[in-house]
Amino acid sequence: MRTLLVEDDPLLGDGIRAGLKQAGYAVDWARDGQTAKVSLETGEYALLVLDLGLPKLSGMDLLKWLRTKGDRIPVLVLTARDTVADRVAGLDAGADDYLIKPFDLDELIARLRALSRRSTGQAAPLLQHGNIELDPAARQVRKDSQNIDLSAREFTLLQELLLQAGRVLSREQLEERLYGWGEEVESNSVEVHIHHLRKKLGSSLIRTIRGVGYVIDKP
Repeated sequence: MRTLLVEDDPLLGDGIRAGLKQAGYAVDWARDGQTAKVSLETGEYALLVLDLGLPKLSGMDLLKWLRTKGDRIPVLVLTARDTVADRVAGLDAGADDYLIKPFDLDELIARLRALSRRSTGQAAPLLQHGNIELDPAARQVRKDSQNIDLSAREFTLLQELLLQAGRVLSREQLEERLYGWGEEVESNSVEVHIHHLRKKLGSSLIRTIRGVGYVIDKP
């Protein structure tokens, strides 16, 4: 799941990025508000983790700009401002959730999972498709109640296709969801991951739409 992290503190930002990548997120990290704005104008993101105290363009101004133009991306605000008035201002400006520094990384990831569920209209914490069950929190996949070992990229790819069941995703769209800035993308990486998923979960699970992309049909 491609996520834009906007945080100017190098130590905190590096820690969050590493934690999110370990949890299976493709993370782009912007260190100032202006870079974040350009990234949001030119890229497609599923989630935004936003610090408020940013150089060049404040997090609050970035949030207001985002909502004014009608962008509905889920936004989790990180801030050291812990007064009620500050939290109310952020929520009224369009934030979906708030996390006060310092915070636990596990809580941050859990809140992002909750935001993702709400944004995709998913009520249950598990993704079900026939005899296949995906658990985002445990990062575990089961088929007929048996655990299936997947690589981190295979898991993320399956999760994206299940979240978008019924919608065809192109190879380029899937690459954007699997890889962040600076990560090398091999020319046939998506095809290889699809091949492995079919071998492990069944050849009929993921359909190829020739010349367009891949889809998991709605159950």
